[in-house]
Amino acid sequence: MSQPQEFEKVLDKSATTVAHFEEQKSGLRKLQHFLHSNPAAVPMIVLVALIIIFGLARGERFFSAYTLTLIMQQVAVVGILASAQTLVILTAGIDLSIGVLMVFAFVIMGNFVLAYEMPAMVAILAGFLIAGGGGALNGYLVSRLKLPPFIVTLGTWNIIMAICLIYSENATLREADLTAQTQLLHIFGTSFKIGGAVVTLGVVAMLALYVGLWFMLNNTAFGRHIYAVGDDPDAADLAGIRTNNVLLKTYTLAGLIAGLAAWVSIGRNGSISPSTVVTDFNLQAITAAVIGGISLFGGRGSILGVLFGTLIVGVMSMGLNMLGADPQWKVLLTGILIIGAVAIDQWIRKVSG
Repeated sequence: MSQPQEFEKVLDKSATTVAHFEEQKSGLRKLQHFLHSNPAAVPMIVLVALIIIFGLARGERFFSAYTLTLIMQQVAVVGILASAQTLVILTAGIDLSIGVLMVFAFVIMGNFVLAYEMPAMVAILAGFLIAGGGGALNGYLVSRLKLPPFIVTLGTWNIIMAICLIYSENATLREADLTAQTQLLHIFGTSFKIGGAVVTLGVVAMLALYVGLWFMLNNTAFGRHIYAVGDDPDAADLAGIRTNNVLLKTYTLAGLIAGLAAWVSIGRNGSISPSTVVTDFNLQAITAAVIGGISLFGGRGSILGVLFGTLIVGVMSMGLNMLGADPQWKVLLTGILIIGAVAIDQWIRKVSG
């Protein structure tokens, strides 16, 4: 074979290799762009996979309507807190105080009814005022004084926790006492049946909240401003968005949602104990948001994905319990899911940038 023919053969082989590489690259980019435009896709796939795995392992027992609705009941409070945390994370912030705001709010609700003999509605409004006020304080320090969200909310977490324990004297308000006074505080514990499924009003409240937040984030100016501030605050300023007001409103709204979580928690748990502050609601909410595809860098994610992320944690916990596995497996798998979710987010960001 002559030298020109050999050279032409090498070129043809190189062209084939390049074309094959471009084809693979194109497919990869399509996947990345799909995930970028559908941030709820990954958590949805993981959720479906877990349901199938545990369903095959435990059969009809896991797939029963009772089991699936029980999972919903167990994650209702964390799911509500996760939605509040999501709003803050979308602005490229974080709220470490969201859990203690919830606990302080339900301590206020209970004490107003029992200690001060206030009407239940007044007690509930007082709880919302406390939670919303705490959120507004965080928002003011972050938006007006330009303090880092992590430091601000870490500080308010300690302050609010201390005030809550001092105010309540760490006393537990019993279910019997609360029930004797009013049924309104426990309303979200009310259940009804749909076939074999047992649904509580707390679950209904969580789902209604997600529907409302989905509409707000996708169909209102305020929702679009939240994404814009988280994506690029300087560009948002140049576009005429009042970023300080957006941040203040977002943190305040997150606090009010924590108040709702407090009310639902009373119905779910039946009693009120300040010692609940030791339960790490903050990390549970952040975990659900991150697994649900919300970017910790802000400006990207779907509230629907957070609902899937919350259910992932619930399904994994229930499935492992049914299998009789050591509880530490849940901790291990949760850690793997968190790292995997962040890695996928980084991968998507590199392509979309």
